[in-house]
Amino acid sequence: MNDSSALFTLHWWDVAGLSGSALILLAFFLLQIGRLRSDGPIYQVANLVGALGLLASLVGGFNISVFLMETAWALVAIYGLLRSFRSRKSDPRGN
Repeated sequence: MNDSSALFTLHWWDVAGLSGSALILLAFFLLQIGRLRSDGPIYQVANLVGALGLLASLVGGFNISVFLMETAWALVAIYGLLRSFRSRKSDPRGN
């Protein structure tokens, strides 16, 4: 079976984008059901990695709206991650 006979072909950038979307949605779902904290590092890392996956997917076809949104999403996640680490450092018990 060659590529032209397949219904569709997933490239690495498609997998990166789908994985990134799934990770962001999973983190948001876990936040909504109380399994993650919005100020915790796991939530921020999931958002950062998800945004980076979506940015990587733009290799297959650039979209300025997605680029701007995911760049902002990644920057906010980095800010949240830094803030999370700063608050942990100031509270040695991790509370």
